[in-house]
Amino acid sequence: MTKHQKLYLIRHGGTEWTASKKHTGLTDIPLTDQGREEAEWLKKRLEEISFKEVFVSPLQRAKETCEIAGLGKKGKIMQDLVEWDYGDYEGKTTPEIREVEPGWTIFTKGAPNGESIGDVGERARRVIAKVRDVQGDVALFSSGHFSRCLGASWLGLPVTEGKLLALSTASLSILGYERENPVIYLWNQQQR
Repeated sequence: MTKHQKLYLIRHGGTEWTASKKHTGLTDIPLTDQGREEAEWLKKRLEEISFKEVFVSPLQRAKETCEIAGLGKKGKIMQDLVEWDYGDYEGKTTPEIREVEPGWTIFTKGAPNGESIGDVGERARRVIAKVRDVQGDVALFSSGHFSRCLGASWLGLPVTEGKLLALSTASLSILGYERENPVIYLWNQQQR
């Protein structure tokens, strides 16, 4: 069986914390002016595509990016698209965390008093199961680390392999199929 569905995975535009490289999980902060400008190109990039469904993280940075991209009226909140809960590491940079826990990455250690790798993997699998039931193309607006886990899960890889899939703010990635095999058509496209 050949599948034709494509998933358009969109990372939100920049925030104050993405600019300062702070891990931003559940802290609900808005886009910066630059983040809104970054997201503007998405409107033109996505305007010709007919989406059967548009799902959005409940966090305002994703909702605002969806609005700027012109899909806000169609967007439905999907709780499972929320960013990784960084627990004790929320608002900290990787160098700050590594002072306490050398060699730490979210993909290898998870987050103390936040979400485990297994928890995030389960959420990614639920998102994939839900969108595979949609008969048509789907747009998903989410955050960086969760989107990377989603990309790895789409390919049938452990979510820890999301470490291999870098994502920039206001970027577009396209997941789909080659015949019955889940593939990545495009990863981390951004305005130049």
